[in-house]
Amino acid sequence: MKSLDTISIVAKKLAPGREPTFLEAHVIAALRIVSREATIGRSNLSRTLGLSEGTTRTLIKHLRREDVFEVTRSGIVLSKLGRQLLSELESKISNEIEVPKSPLTVGEHNLASLVRQAAGAVAYGLEQRDMAIKAGAMGATTLVYRSSKLAMPGTDENVFQDTQPIRELLISKLKPRENDVVIIGSADSRLSAEIGALAAALGLLRIKESKQTNPLQSH
Repeated sequence: MKSLDTISIVAKKLAPGREPTFLEAHVIAALRIVSREATIGRSNLSRTLGLSEGTTRTLIKHLRREDVFEVTRSGIVLSKLGRQLLSELESKISNEIEVPKSPLTVGEHNLASLVRQAAGAVAYGLEQRDMAIKAGAMGATTLVYRSSKLAMPGTDENVFQDTQPIRELLISKLKPRENDVVIIGSADSRLSAEIGALAAALGLLRIKESKQTNPLQSH
């Protein structure tokens, strides 16, 4: 996917500069924010992303270098390429929805994202949990949709036995199809839960792409 390649490039340092202090998940979040706002100033983008102004300035610089962002008198806008990249990403990873705290989650704030056709790239969900934690979240819950059922990978246990409203919320809002994956990022703040869910979803998408390139790769 071209969008994955571009995100990877944006999140790397520009030699001989320092390593960026933002994550690939912040790159996606920035694209979404600018798309939603149509135009936004650097200070507002910094505040919304939860990043320092210096880090946000570097993020913008990297995105402009790849022709994803344009800076006008009104503020930052998505370029034509930026809109194309975001569209490609959103065909694979959904926007997050808020999920109430439950036995399925580990934080006060929980946001769920859908990754299309990625069930074959899931082992037991530990990779997604670790990716979310590395991004600053408390953890992540991974659910696979198969045969009209949402279940944790590697088990047939009905994880929604006491939380049926959560299942109904995930189904109605995310509308999963066969072999889709739901990832719920959990944290003590909404932003950290969002970045955690995004990081885990992006990591899963990379695993999926890798397996398609190398079909004999095992978990």
